[in-house]
Amino acid sequence: MTSGIRTGIVYDDRFLLHETGMHPEKKERLKSIMSFLEKKEVLDKLQLIEPRKARVEEIEYAHNKNYIEEIESYCAKGYNAIDMDTMICSSSYEVALLSAGGAITAVDKVMQGELDHVFSFGRPPGHHAEPNRGMGFCLFNNVAVAAYHAMKQYNLERIMIVDWDVHHGNGTQVMFYHDPRVMFFSTHQNPAYPGSGSFHEIGAGKGEGYTVNVPLPPGSGDADYEYVFKELLKPLCDEFKPQLILVSSGHDAHENDPLAGMALSSQAYGMMAKIIKEIAEQYSQGKIVLLLEGGYNLDALAESVFNVLDTLAGWGISNWEKKEGVLLRQSAENAVSISKEKLKPFWPDL
Repeated sequence: MTSGIRTGIVYDDRFLLHETGMHPEKKERLKSIMSFLEKKEVLDKLQLIEPRKARVEEIEYAHNKNYIEEIESYCAKGYNAIDMDTMICSSSYEVALLSAGGAITAVDKVMQGELDHVFSFGRPPGHHAEPNRGMGFCLFNNVAVAAYHAMKQYNLERIMIVDWDVHHGNGTQVMFYHDPRVMFFSTHQNPAYPGSGSFHEIGAGKGEGYTVNVPLPPGSGDADYEYVFKELLKPLCDEFKPQLILVSSGHDAHENDPLAGMALSSQAYGMMAKIIKEIAEQYSQGKIVLLLEGGYNLDALAESVFNVLDTLAGWGISNWEKKEGVLLRQSAENAVSISKEKLKPFWPDL
């Protein structure tokens, strides 16, 4: 590893073997990211990490054995979809194991102190996948597998999962809904697929108060997300004190994304990464793992990912500034207020 590099990316050409044709979640997404990083001449400033395939027993942390066998069987038979949204091919099972394994590899790199931040570019993505079904372009829930690995391998008791994908991470929520070791924080467009993620979904049993949903209306932009992160995520972390931060890093809340209606700039992803980096430096010795989720405008995706890496690595190439004339919307203030009201019984300092 080059001296001084503390930020890495998990990438492997085998991620491209998950063939989806003209589907929005296609291999060109990764090609666009890697091409942009090469164009910006930053690849030599990152540690390139080769993933390993997750073992089936590691996937079983998050998924039922029967479901795993079902996906393996469908791919072996040459199916081309598991539902109307979620494409597969003969290689998809093996690539999905590699994608989940990339998440595990990323956790190991930061937990063993080799790096501070790792962004895994694994695909297929994962945050919609539930214990017994894949959906929303997702087969195995990479961020859930990563969280379970961190708890089992490193005995962590407080993991924060931040999901800034434009769609609610229903699968991740289901897996940790009763688990106080994981706080799941999602900000997402509402109404939108998959329809979950309302304010009143705050966890249950021992996990009550550890699920945080901040649904925002279409058109929400940079100032709204900044407000949510500073006024809600930061104070929650001040009480929860996460030992590791995982990010479901979807980039489809971008203003140019074709599958959603939000208004984030590319630089806003750097802004959110900056806030998370500050939290991590305070509570988790800087440890952050990001896993690629959505983002379907190729240029917007590549620029947004670059801004995240630029912020984490501290290159100072791009800077986020509030757009002139773009004001915080009342809807964002209301969303934070409602969330605080729901969560205050569990987090009294809110």
